[in-house]
Amino acid sequence: MSSDLCSELVSIIMPTYNSERTVKESIQSVLEQTYPNWELLITDDHSSDGTIEAVASFNDSRIKLFRLNENSGAGVARNNSIRNAAGRYIAFLDSDDLWDPNKLSDQILFMQRNNYYFTYTYYQKLTSGVPGSIVKAPAHITYNKLLYSNCIGCLTVVYDQLKLGKRYMPKIRKRQDMALWLELLKTTEKAFCLPKNLAKYRTDTGMTRRKVSVVKAQWHFYRNVVGLSFLESVTKMIIYSIKGLQKKLL
Repeated sequence: MSSDLCSELVSIIMPTYNSERTVKESIQSVLEQTYPNWELLITDDHSSDGTIEAVASFNDSRIKLFRLNENSGAGVARNNSIRNAAGRYIAFLDSDDLWDPNKLSDQILFMQRNNYYFTYTYYQKLTSGVPGSIVKAPAHITYNKLLYSNCIGCLTVVYDQLKLGKRYMPKIRKRQDMALWLELLKTTEKAFCLPKNLAKYRTDTGMTRRKVSVVKAQWHFYRNVVGLSFLESVTKMIIYSIKGLQKKLL
């Protein structure tokens, strides 16, 4: 990758909460990136275990740690990191997930060569350390299509805040990422997929296990966050549930 393509700073947004067991490996996957120009902004959501000590064990000026005074949810933690981000590009990685070493290099090159402002990639499920199925995504997605299924993995997203503005997640406990993607798609017509598996998503750790009451959360999201009518919410809820079942079976 040429030095010109590496010149733009990438701000990596990482929330932590009682992530002592996994956060070191997640940070290490950032340190191993072949793209050198990044900053990692970690906001801890008032952990009660050894997460802070685990993060502090890394001696790298590109890693910046912030701490919330009370537990407020992953969305609030991510927003704090976004607020402090200095990079042109905003990327997301949770403290229990992993990146391929070429993740940023490949994705930033993909964005710059094609003049894309909002992109995502494939990712692979990881259960008890064992790689599982690869979750693929459509070549591109629009606002209306995303309403039916959140097919964009948060750990794969990069958006260009120079072109789209610095955007934040709403103050809701669940579906914050989907809400942000929809906001971005109000500004740019499509998001585009780099069809490579460049990340690993843990299915058996804290942040994943807390994703419960899916149906209730999705209904609240349609009605109170997006502002859909009752009938529109019912229609999209049915299709969302079908697509969710298909994703699990795959």
